[in-house]
Amino acid sequence: MTTRNRIYFIGFSGAGKSAVGRRTAQLLGWTFADADERIVARAGKPVERIFAEDGEPAFRALERAVIAEFAAEERVVVSTGAGSVMHDQSLGGMLASGLVVALEARPETIYRRLSHAAETEGAEAMVRPMLQADDALGRIESLKRERQAAYALAHWTVHTDGLAVEQAASEVVRAWRRFGAPSAWENDPALAATVTVDSGAYPVFVGWETLEADLGRRLAESGFSGRAYIICDGNVVHPYGRAAQRSLHAAGIEMGLFTFPAGEESKSLATAAVLCEWLAKCRAERGDVIVAVGGGVVGDLAGYVAATFLRGVRLVQVPTSLTAMVDSAIGGKTGVDLPAAKNMVGAFHHPAMVLADVSALRTLPERALREGWAEAIKHGFALEAPLVDFYERNAGALLALDPGLTTEAVARNAAVKARIVSADERETSGLRRLLNYGHTIGHGVEAAAGYGAYLHGEAVAIGMTGAARLGMAEGVTPSGVAERQASLLAQFGLPQSYANVAPEAILDAMSRDKKTTAGQISWVFLDGVGSAVSRRGVPQEAVERVVRELGE
Repeated sequence: MTTRNRIYFIGFSGAGKSAVGRRTAQLLGWTFADADERIVARAGKPVERIFAEDGEPAFRALERAVIAEFAAEERVVVSTGAGSVMHDQSLGGMLASGLVVALEARPETIYRRLSHAAETEGAEAMVRPMLQADDALGRIESLKRERQAAYALAHWTVHTDGLAVEQAASEVVRAWRRFGAPSAWENDPALAATVTVDSGAYPVFVGWETLEADLGRRLAESGFSGRAYIICDGNVVHPYGRAAQRSLHAAGIEMGLFTFPAGEESKSLATAAVLCEWLAKCRAERGDVIVAVGGGVVGDLAGYVAATFLRGVRLVQVPTSLTAMVDSAIGGKTGVDLPAAKNMVGAFHHPAMVLADVSALRTLPERALREGWAEAIKHGFALEAPLVDFYERNAGALLALDPGLTTEAVARNAAVKARIVSADERETSGLRRLLNYGHTIGHGVEAAAGYGAYLHGEAVAIGMTGAARLGMAEGVTPSGVAERQASLLAQFGLPQSYANVAPEAILDAMSRDKKTTAGQISWVFLDGVGSAVSRRGVPQEAVERVVRELGE
């Protein structure tokens, strides 16, 4: 969450967003902006005509674009439309880029304020549909209930029923001062993103040839004074586990090192138990830190151990694979696999720091490097259209690991992931669920084929292809978007079909996926480049058809 330069007001009509927003801007010396006014200026017609002539989807598309504009502006206080919170990406964009303040009021207060405005402002105010209803108060109560869960996700809530505008604005300024202090690492040139969650904030550093030079130094500068326990697999202990040791030693930090066999098979409760026994034998304490050096398996396993040993010890993620750098090392999801499905046992446990040395990608086998680009491509198509343009322009240089462009790609992806996690830490608003694009079928392919037959990114690429086809069948995904995705996946040498796996086994694995609720899978579909939506209730026969079509 970046709270220093933007404040967004959300809440029901009549809660006071415009009046309190204007006064807040005056108190801070910032600019005030009304989202609906900007939408009207862009469309060239009033909101009522946009709804009547173009439909609500057109209005919401304009609304999302306008909110994205505000995220790039500085020192601005924004009053948003009452329904803006009902689109995951609009709300998520606000939560990730500024301080979101919900103004609350009882339905009776709202009805009184809207009625007073209608009387004093004339006929134009009387067009409010809520006031034209036979039971206006009941209509307000009903709409407010629908939106209440979204309003509850705000960083701060001010109840305005008994407050004057000046009092409410002063309360907002107090919240901004509480949450707006700069972080210690804010001006660090290697800082790619800051993740802000309930437990605090942590930095994501991205650079080239930085592991040995920076790991120990940054940990010592953070005030850490305990012991460090490096966990890595047999593939990365040389050179990266040893580089981590040298860095910690140079900073005067006492350490231990544990290695385990590389591969998804090691991401198990059995390996986690062995690790916990080792930490107990080393007399590890809650003030110590676990340093996960490696790819997604290492990060997930070490993170799960950090979350559960002594009910939680500090964690530092040092990702060495592309998938881990752009995705799994950021966000606090940890876990181990069961035979039934991936990541069935786990916990949210955020790291204290993420340090990605992009030069580590030079030692990856070509197949492992290519599969990592699947998660990066996913970010672009689901959430960040400019990334898709960047990949299309620079595919060859990225596959050749051009230092500058590859570091930029990792940093931009880290920022996307950090923004989404900060806005929806535990997948409560639906925004973080969009990161699962391609994973529903992908996880099914991984499990059914036997872990290792398809690397994670390869399975995700197949899953993205299936999701695009299913989205087209459901009338959500435009054909041009699916074609562009297929072309980019091909440029990066990623598979778009599977072989030697029974479709029934994939479907069975999908039915046990943790994203299933009451027997229904939560799907993520593209409705544009850089825009995704979640859907339930997709017909099973359509799912089965697409899964079978993906087989060679």
